[in-house]
Amino acid sequence: MLEGIAMTGVAFVTGGNRGIGLATALRLREEGWSVVVGSRSGTAPDGLDAVRIDVSDPASIEEAYAQVEERVGPVTLLVANAGITRDTLLMRMSDEDIDEVLQTNLAGSIRLARRAMKGMIRAKSGSIVLVGSVVGLLGSAGQVNYAASKAGLVGVARSLAREVGSRGIRVNVVAPGFVETDMTADLDDAQRAAILSGIPLARYAQPSEVADVVAFLATASYVTGAVIPVDGGLGMGH
Repeated sequence: MLEGIAMTGVAFVTGGNRGIGLATALRLREEGWSVVVGSRSGTAPDGLDAVRIDVSDPASIEEAYAQVEERVGPVTLLVANAGITRDTLLMRMSDEDIDEVLQTNLAGSIRLARRAMKGMIRAKSGSIVLVGSVVGLLGSAGQVNYAASKAGLVGVARSLAREVGSRGIRVNVVAPGFVETDMTADLDDAQRAAILSGIPLARYAQPSEVADVVAFLATASYVTGAVIPVDGGLGMGH
């Protein structure tokens, strides 16, 4: 093993009780990681260890991290996946819609990464994967708040990659397109048909396909500051 590079260790996956987060947690466990899931309920299926966390609350982030470190040790892989949507046209978007999405998706990820730095800098190694979205690169009507939060993660990852690369810490973004999850299950047939018409692979992704890329980035020892799309070609060129 190369000096300063941990191939497996302790993985903390926020929003890991369903969808992309759950698929990622299960994939990492299969690969030998000690996985702890963060969720609002503090529970997760399939026998996964879990802690309660609200990523929009700095105190909750600190408490959850402390619990993970006490139970299994320092976090060597952070997957910041927790996110919310509050979709509507900007003219109808409330201040709460704006603030909640930015606090959860963007500020929450920044604070999680800041907390992760404590152990990773001491260890001189670590990996952070921020779960962005094709919407942050392509744009989407009715999702100004969500698109801004996900676009911001690119700046976070690339700035932090420059800050801590010399310490053996890597920071990357995975940018899923439309995935078969609870978030997309509510779309009607017309909406689904319109979305599929713009995807060259002509289908939605499965959560496991996004998890494959997160698992790759977790141990890709010479990849940092990257944005990897998993969108079936929807966002090509963006």
